Amino acid sequence: MSSDRPIDFLIVGAGFSGLVIAEQLSNAGWKCVIVDKRPHVGGNAYDYRDEAGVLIHPYGPHYFRTNSPRIVDYLSRFTDWHPVEYQVKSFSENRYWTFPINLDTFEELLGRPSTTEEFESWLEEKREPVELPKNSEEVIVSQVGRELYERFFEGYTLKQWQRHPRDLDPSVCGRIPIRTNRDRRYLREEFQALPSEGYSTMFQRMISASPGLEVHLDLDFHEAKVRWPHRHLVFTGPIDEYFDRCYGPLPYRSLRFEHESFTAEQLVERESISGKRNHWQPEMQVNYPDAEVPFTRIVEMKHATGQEIDATTIVREFPEAWEPGKEPFYPIPAEDAKAAYRRYAELAENEENVSFVGRLATYRYYNMDQVTGMALTEAAKLIERFGAATHA
Repeated sequence: MSSDRPIDFLIVGAGFSGLVIAEQLSNAGWKCVIVDKRPHVGGNAYDYRDEAGVLIHPYGPHYFRTNSPRIVDYLSRFTDWHPVEYQVKSFSENRYWTFPINLDTFEELLGRPSTTEEFESWLEEKREPVELPKNSEEVIVSQVGRELYERFFEGYTLKQWQRHPRDLDPSVCGRIPIRTNRDRRYLREEFQALPSEGYSTMFQRMISASPGLEVHLDLDFHEAKVRWPHRHLVFTGPIDEYFDRCYGPLPYRSLRFEHESFTAEQLVERESISGKRNHWQPEMQVNYPDAEVPFTRIVEMKHATGQEIDATTIVREFPEAWEPGKEPFYPIPAEDAKAAYRRYAELAENEENVSFVGRLATYRYYNMDQVTGMALTEAAKLIERFGAATHA
């Protein structure tokens, strides 16, 4: 049914991209409606307290990090921060390994103490010279050689993407740091933290700070277009979906999640493994690269949130092939997928009064800070284009 209240901006998708743009445009005086097909805001970054009282990330862990003071300053308007140094291990051959690879990993491999100098010398012997790595296999074997590549990267990547690392962009595996010191941090960025009260609280504050913004959930994009006549559309969903997949569906990877909670009593016997009271595993994330294990990782967000509670919840991630009806979590970072996307990108360039913003709309993997920056930039362009609102 058509609305009798025309609006300025219809924003499809209430994740980072959509909410940031909505906040900026609303505060510029424009009438905005944001819609999402899910029953909650926040997209994949949505979090909540489960039945055990544990704050979890139901769509996989979202580790916020950035080197941009601009992004930190902007989001700090809506949240305080809980500093975190994200820690990860890898479980292979029935033992935990330090990961990403560093000097501790090398000592675990040798079974004795070592030095940075010895590790660097060992790597020099193992590396396979590749002047310009063209894929994820080459980018890793050129740094650490075959043994560590096969132990930590090959099997995990095959499970995650159902493609061999040699068929994926160098960035897929290349984003994981390789170190010869004892730096165990999973990520490189200077600012690493989580919203102190969770992402969902931060998003709700963004909405509260957006004058006149309407949020409608459980609503299909096609219905929303008819219901709210608008001057401009901001689309943050899958670009092929916008064009009714006229060139066929783009390739994505999907995920299935299994949640399991434990009481304090159940966790007592895990203390010798986790090394921490009321925790199930030794670090926030444990990767499982071995082929016989069907999931890629187990995440226990309580390590990162610092939540004090006599229970915990773990989430196992099972990569799946995407098909219509499933959530498209990851664009495929490979040349054939990029070529398929370019056909849709050409269509998008010819669309009038539509902005395509975010990971799915531009078919590219972005971190949360990058998406936030993209949304702020697009909002500024739209404000400049449409000028000052006359009905604020």
